[in-house]
Amino acid sequence: MRKLFRRVVALVGLLVMATALPMAPALAQPQGSAYSSQELVETGNKFFGQVSSGLASVIEKAVSSYGQPNGYILGQEGGGAIFGGLRYGEGTLYTRNAGQYKVYWQGPSLGFDLGADGARTMILVYNLQSVGDLFRRYGGVDGSAYFVGGFGLTALRGGATTLVPVRSGVGARLGVNVGYLKFTQSATWNPF
Repeated sequence: MRKLFRRVVALVGLLVMATALPMAPALAQPQGSAYSSQELVETGNKFFGQVSSGLASVIEKAVSSYGQPNGYILGQEGGGAIFGGLRYGEGTLYTRNAGQYKVYWQGPSLGFDLGADGARTMILVYNLQSVGDLFRRYGGVDGSAYFVGGFGLTALRGGATTLVPVRSGVGARLGVNVGYLKFTQSATWNPF
C-alpha cells in the first residue's frame, strides 16, 4: 500500500512539474482587438467589487506572461472535490469583434484535492480566432489553498487558444489537481 501511495505521489508530482512549466506566450493578437491591462483591471474592479485589491497584480502577471487577450469571460462557478472533483460555471464571453455570448463550462479533476468553493471568475482568452473555437476542452493543472477567500490564477490550453482563469472565491479548498474544463453553448451536468 505504501509503494502504491509513493507511486501515485510521484506521478502527480511529475504531472504538476510538466504542466506547470511556463507556457509559451500566446500568438500576437491583431492590433485593436486586444484588451489592455488597464481595461482588464477596470472591468475586474467593477466585476469583483471591493475584494479586488490584488486584482491588478494578478492581471499584470497574466499579461506579462501571455500578452494581451482578445476576449474575456465574466461569470461564476462552483466546485468540490474529495480527490476527484467537479467544477461547473457559467458566464458571458466578451470580444471586440464578435460581441457577447453566453457560455458554460464544466469539468472533472483528479489529484490531491479536498474541499468546496464558489468563485466569481474572470477568464482571459488568448488567440481566439472565432467564437466557435472556444467550445472544446482545455487541460491544465490547478492548485488552490484558501479557507476564506483570495485570488487564484491558472492557465489552460486547448489547441492554439489559451485561457487564464482569475478566480476570487470563498470556501475551504486545499490541493493540487489535474483536469480540464469543457466549454459549451448550453448548460449540462455531464462534465465529460
